[in-house]
Amino acid sequence: MDDAIRQERRGLVISACAAFTLGVVGMAFFAITGADAILLDGLFNLSYFVTGLFTLKVAELLQRGDDKQFPYGYAFFEPLVNGVKGLLVLGISVMAFAGAVQALFTGGREIAAGAAILYGAIASTVCWTMALMMRVFAKRTESPLLVADAANWVVNAAISTAVLVAFLSILVLQAVGLDRWTPYVDPTVVVIVALASVSVPGRMTWQAVMELLNRAPPKKIRRQVTKTLRECLADLPVQGLFVRVIQPGRTRMVTVHVVLPSDFRIAGLGQLDGIRAKSLAALEQGHPGVVLDMVFTADPAWGAPVAAPQGVTGM
Repeated sequence: MDDAIRQERRGLVISACAAFTLGVVGMAFFAITGADAILLDGLFNLSYFVTGLFTLKVAELLQRGDDKQFPYGYAFFEPLVNGVKGLLVLGISVMAFAGAVQALFTGGREIAAGAAILYGAIASTVCWTMALMMRVFAKRTESPLLVADAANWVVNAAISTAVLVAFLSILVLQAVGLDRWTPYVDPTVVVIVALASVSVPGRMTWQAVMELLNRAPPKKIRRQVTKTLRECLADLPVQGLFVRVIQPGRTRMVTVHVVLPSDFRIAGLGQLDGIRAKSLAALEQGHPGVVLDMVFTADPAWGAPVAAPQGVTGM
């Protein structure tokens, strides 16, 4: 676990540094070329850097567990920072799209193609390298923060590649005598990039919001949790089992109400604590970072859902 934590932090630091460097380079090339597509790419990278700093802090907070200020820990900070990151990218995309559409209807923009092509080549190489690197870090650590970061770098790499291809097309247009269309290349690229980049941050934001609203994870996860618990409770005369699962980021929170016969007798509290420990260990085999609350009761009313079950498995 300690190695995974170190790997996660290392990946996040590398990602933030790369995003900052590309953002600064993008702003410099925008000043030289006047290309809004480069400005958009640079803003994406600077936004990744800013949110990357928050991501590093959240990764540190997640290791603290619970305290007096946050009695349930910092798990919900993880989807929060992913949601903010997604919203920031969406906001930049919308503003860039509006500006590009306006430019298309007002004659386009002239840009310095040579410098723009150089930037596209540099940015594409760096972004694809970072996308592959972050995917490796994400697989090693199973960190949702790094998974989101890897997805962002894929979007960033696709944008940089599109920018490079588009600016190369300016040379083609000039070579075939269609110079009058070259001012429309930059705003057209921005429109395409803005539309194409909406899906990943959109999904990221939606997932983060759903996690913050305590929506249950996919059925596959809930069924796996319920199956594991049934196996751990097989030696008890269980009359009902109510399982609730939420998963903010990497933390899987499981609340279980075990309904037993009213005349059931236990050898002592140690017996129930042993069952809890056994269940937690089994759940952690399927997913590291499980928080388990297991309640034993003779009255099913304590565990039954108040309304139609959403994310609740009762049996």
